[in-house]
Amino acid sequence: MSDVRCSPSVSQAANHDTSRHDTSRRDFLIRATSATGAFAAGAGLPDALSAQPKPHRIDVHHHIVPPAWLDALKAAKLDNVPLNKWSIQKSLEDMDKAGIATSMTSPTTPQVNFLGKEAAAGVARSSNDYAKKLTSDHPGRFGVFALLPMPHIDESLKEIAYAFDTLKVDGVGVMTSYGDAWLGYPQFAPIWEELDRRKATVYTHPTGANCCVNLVADLPETIVEYGTDTTRTIANLIFSGTSQRYKNINWIFSHGGGSLTSFAERFLIQMVQTAPFKDKFTRAIVDGELKRFYYDTAQISNTVTIEALAKLVPVSQIVFGTDYPYRSGIEHVEGLGKVFGAADLKAIDRDNALRIIPALR
Repeated sequence: MSDVRCSPSVSQAANHDTSRHDTSRRDFLIRATSATGAFAAGAGLPDALSAQPKPHRIDVHHHIVPPAWLDALKAAKLDNVPLNKWSIQKSLEDMDKAGIATSMTSPTTPQVNFLGKEAAAGVARSSNDYAKKLTSDHPGRFGVFALLPMPHIDESLKEIAYAFDTLKVDGVGVMTSYGDAWLGYPQFAPIWEELDRRKATVYTHPTGANCCVNLVADLPETIVEYGTDTTRTIANLIFSGTSQRYKNINWIFSHGGGSLTSFAERFLIQMVQTAPFKDKFTRAIVDGELKRFYYDTAQISNTVTIEALAKLVPVSQIVFGTDYPYRSGIEHVEGLGKVFGAADLKAIDRDNALRIIPALR
């Protein structure tokens, strides 16, 4: 190999060029690494390329907008901006940012309560077919809480049979009330009998009951009434004896049970000491029902509310929920992370839901 020597001027120039090349190369690598990290975070790539954790959470409170349902909402002037802007891609992006592996889908309030029985049955069927197709188009990312054409009983029973036997759904989604009727009212007994037979999971979403729509001027019913309606239906299910009769149903209540933690003492003490419930219910019975229900974390990831819930019921009964598209997944991840340790988060994020959604195991 020949010995090539450079003059001082040539050597200095070469060193300068090499240094400039190394600096340029470092700058390129830094930019490339930053771009890769940003891309990985947005695209949900594996841990090797992203700081994001491997998706593992199960979101039990994730709304979708089936086309037939949105058309019906628009015709009735019941649509809103989040629903109109929803897309499957936006759902997936929000899930990826929050490390959500699977979301259980359901249309939100008013579901099909505003439609006659034939129209309600048709929209429910189309919506459930759409939700099921999402599970095949995006394997592992979605599950289905079927929409029922409630409060129409016969039509709902037919949809239960189709949803479970043909579509193989994971459960059903219902509202906390229908007009002037809450879930413990006698007319709904055939629905619960069939779902109890199937050992089904029943996810509930609040709504505004007839009594309380536009109750306070300029105050949307979503702010106070939704939480209160959830608590009303919990009380009605317990003190009508409905929840005890149908022990095989796994009930999920949105938003941590609404205002339940504020009224729990009345349920546990005052109700069982006064007529007509005295001698029919004991504190132990009521406490047992409250502690077997499930409650999602949607819109209660603040320390005040979630800590109150965790003192009322075991962590084993709390399941992760986001209320997408009205709220984001990541804000719930961050909020819960300030309250719970790793073991509790593991249960809330995934393990508790696995007990009542067998297909995800």
